[in-house]
Amino acid sequence: MKKTIVVYGSSTGTCESIANTIAEKLGVEAINVADFSADTIAENDNLLLGTSTWGAGELQDDWYDGVNVLKGADLSGKTVAIFGCGDAESYSDTFCGGMKELYDAAQGANILPGVSADGYAFDDSEAVVDGKFVGLALDDVNEDDKTEGRIDAWLEAIKPAL
Repeated sequence: MKKTIVVYGSSTGTCESIANTIAEKLGVEAINVADFSADTIAENDNLLLGTSTWGAGELQDDWYDGVNVLKGADLSGKTVAIFGCGDAESYSDTFCGGMKELYDAAQGANILPGVSADGYAFDDSEAVVDGKFVGLALDDVNEDDKTEGRIDAWLEAIKPAL
């Protein structure tokens, strides 16, 4: 595996915990997006980017500066995978929508395919394109019993590209 880092934005600790789980499973470091910079991008071949979703499908607050870092960087030759946390019961119409903003900001990189929306219970999400999420969607609030299995299946699918 090439040099890889997990970058997350987390307000309540859920996305941080998931990011740390992903990083541990891959044997890499996880950092808060508040510490994310152009140097982070330059030093890593693979960026696994994670956000929680707030309000009407928005990114976690700390990611707004991180999106500017992504948009200002040369992402050619970089591989990006996206993961997100949401609450499909309380916010069924914007579930994991924040992932779409990361997806849009990472254009120019090799963005790895996301997971099928099958098996998720939600009404709508900007993060679904052609029946698939743009990354790994997790509802650790209502479906915490599925989180570990979904992470493992996603990592197995993306590892060959890392």
